[in-house]
Amino acid sequence: MVYGSGASAVTALRSLSLRIPSGQFVIVRGKSGSGKTTLLQILSGLRRATHGLVRVGGVSLSNLSEGDAARFRRRHVGLVYQFFNLVPTLSVEHNIALPLLLDGARMPGLRARVSGLMQRLEIAGFERRDPAQLSGGQMQRVAIARALVAEPVIVLADEPTGNLDSDTGRSVLRLFRELCDERGTTLLMMTHDGEAAAHADRVIELRDGQIRDDRASERLAAAS
Repeated sequence: MVYGSGASAVTALRSLSLRIPSGQFVIVRGKSGSGKTTLLQILSGLRRATHGLVRVGGVSLSNLSEGDAARFRRRHVGLVYQFFNLVPTLSVEHNIALPLLLDGARMPGLRARVSGLMQRLEIAGFERRDPAQLSGGQMQRVAIARALVAEPVIVLADEPTGNLDSDTGRSVLRLFRELCDERGTTLLMMTHDGEAAAHADRVIELRDGQIRDDRASERLAAAS
């Protein structure tokens, strides 16, 4: 992946080959500038790779138009951010349902699905609340529910514990582990969180836009 051209061109990712099996929880670590955010943007269809082939759930993202990429993202990719990115003017249930609402669905037909996710994520009863009435951990659980509502092929999480206290961060990591185990969710998490590897299946180290290490996590190594 190259930004710019000529003498000012910057290569953000290079010679990167990556395959993620369904249901795997993968941690991607690396310093700022290592390429983590660019990788997330490419896998979500937010940015088109300048070279190579990118497939997510059997769909080639390389030649999608902006409109098709947006539809693909709404229907097949769940995104979780460090700062939650909830819409402050929408209630909790409307924030969770937003990807499907943007795709033309109506709220009455989505309430059972939204309610089930809220029960699973232990935020039931908050349907009518505004995001400002929630704690940081509750807002992140709303963001995770929103990422799951369309039953995506993959969930991409960008520093999802970075704005949480230690206990809440650990609860989010446990939740991600449970989602992979119980629902078969495929999850790719970009993080500096040193505790995250204890919950994952695989740890990838990025440096200068390249994969420098790709190994089974300590959790799997201890189990083998």
